[in-house]
Amino acid sequence: MKRYSALALLKAGLTGQRGWERAWRDPEPKRDYDVIVIGGGGHGLSTAYYLAKVHGIRNVAVLERGWIGGGNTGRNTTIVRSNYRQKPLHDLFDFALGLWEGMSDELNYNVMFSPRGALFLGHSDGDMTQLAQRGDALRCSGIDADLLSRDDVRKLVPFLDMSEGARFPIHGGLIQRRGGTARHDAVAWGYARAADALGVDVIQQCEVTGFTLAGGRVTGVETTRGQIGAGRVGICVAGSSGRVAALAGLTLPIEAHTLQAFVTEPVKPMIDTVVMSQSLHCYISQSDKGGIVLGGDPDQFPSYAQRGLPVRLEKAAAEAIALVPALSRLRMVRCWSGTTDMSFDGSPILSPLPVDGLYLNGGWCYGGFKATPGSGWCYAHLLATGTSHPLAAPFALDRFARGATIDEAGVGFMPQLR
Repeated sequence: MKRYSALALLKAGLTGQRGWERAWRDPEPKRDYDVIVIGGGGHGLSTAYYLAKVHGIRNVAVLERGWIGGGNTGRNTTIVRSNYRQKPLHDLFDFALGLWEGMSDELNYNVMFSPRGALFLGHSDGDMTQLAQRGDALRCSGIDADLLSRDDVRKLVPFLDMSEGARFPIHGGLIQRRGGTARHDAVAWGYARAADALGVDVIQQCEVTGFTLAGGRVTGVETTRGQIGAGRVGICVAGSSGRVAALAGLTLPIEAHTLQAFVTEPVKPMIDTVVMSQSLHCYISQSDKGGIVLGGDPDQFPSYAQRGLPVRLEKAAAEAIALVPALSRLRMVRCWSGTTDMSFDGSPILSPLPVDGLYLNGGWCYGGFKATPGSGWCYAHLLATGTSHPLAAPFALDRFARGATIDEAGVGFMPQLR
């Protein structure tokens, strides 16, 4: 990979970047590939990279209907953590967290991973009991988790409303100090450039419109740029998993829901950790540019729209202001929405599908971004070998038929039953 000196970077900045080489190629699709990955987000690109780097499979194409990182990878709140209670989840996400810690060096690209800590607040005795149980489960697996007192939380995040009359009184918290944030678009660009350097074809503006089948097996895809053959095909399209699987005649236990977030005008550093709540679906962090990033609940009904409801923004803002009253003085700069894959137990699906040669990486609900490198590693193993990686084995599609769901919240998703 070509490196640029500080002088060359300054010159490029002053001349509109004239003369810069492309970060990755813009190839025409070949007639056949060993593996096709549908979806050019973080999961699809990391899968392609690990297929080439770890498994030596370089005749790989990543097909993206729009532009690289234009889906959920560029539409999230950039939180990275592994502090889930259930062992299959925290094992997978902690493996991903380990990859995050070395990703910039691995890709030779600064993904701006910032291990500033991920803090869950407890608002009642019941919350604190659950946080203590979660911390015990994490430490039993060798994953860092520190239970904090009310005074500990006050020192860590002094802008929180710690008054007796607080709308959401704070009794303490649980922090994973290795957690934090990363730059979402840099992750996509870093993986795209690194995969391309290993010979992977990253093909944009190439929408998959169907699958070619022979003898009950997938042999390739139909696209807006022609038919492309493949030995194996992986679906990795976040909120569009159901639609793409339907092209092969499959129905998935997944619904697409819209999830919103927004960012305020930039201010001086005031929140130096990621703040989340045990009882509220509210999360707050401060970006490298100084904006306060806020998020909340999904819209709770199926939708493929990348736009959200004002009532959800209002709720997220109200909860954030209740936790950090100083935020009420800031102006919102912009908001955005992503289309999330909501599986019926709230956990991902990394699995072969009933059609031979076709595989699924989806159902990540709110947790897709933080899983990016671990997801790609495990999915590459599945596409390369045809068998699940041990970390991904619990997330097979047939777990729903076997009654082996992995339900972190204890209530499942199933919005139609709520």
